[in-house]
Amino acid sequence: MTPPMSPRHEITRADILGMEDYVAVRDERKRAVAELKKHRRVSVGPDATFYFESYDTMFHQVHEMLYIEKGGEDQIEDELRAYNPLIPGGRELVATLMFEIDEPGRRAEFLAGLGGVEETVTLTFGGETVTAIPEQDIDRTTADGKASSIQFLHFQFTDAQVEKFRAPDTRVTLAVGHGKYSHMAVLPEAVRQALAGDFD
Repeated sequence: MTPPMSPRHEITRADILGMEDYVAVRDERKRAVAELKKHRRVSVGPDATFYFESYDTMFHQVHEMLYIEKGGEDQIEDELRAYNPLIPGGRELVATLMFEIDEPGRRAEFLAGLGGVEETVTLTFGGETVTAIPEQDIDRTTADGKASSIQFLHFQFTDAQVEKFRAPDTRVTLAVGHGKYSHMAVLPEAVRQALAGDFD
């Protein structure tokens, strides 16, 4: 799957494949998206993984939901409404942050003390810091301070920041700065290059 030269920012009804057509190419598309995601995934600390989204990852997600739930035409608009906001808009990166802890007891205890974590995520590069803005669909920290295990984050860039991010071999640090989970990771160059392609 070759990304378009200029990234697309919205999946329309006209883009949706009929289920018979999707089934015919599903295995091939799953392999292509798995390959694409290799350079869009970043672990930060022991329990947090960022998955940077794109038109292609969301196109796949919408079709998988339609394939699995079999809701037909009535389901399509709901899926587009849910997943279009996670496609980068030209001057942003969008990530799904997942706290992946298999053991239920430890997961519950960990998330209970992690309220507001979605406000503490940053990308730092070239003297710039871009602070993530949480997706506003629902409040992902409860009143008692418990965080959701899944967060949707937007990193909005100025034109100047885009140019700095795109510069070859720029050191980009992704960090979570919560008091109970403070970790950072340097993006591999292959990841930086892949994400640089998300900008117009």
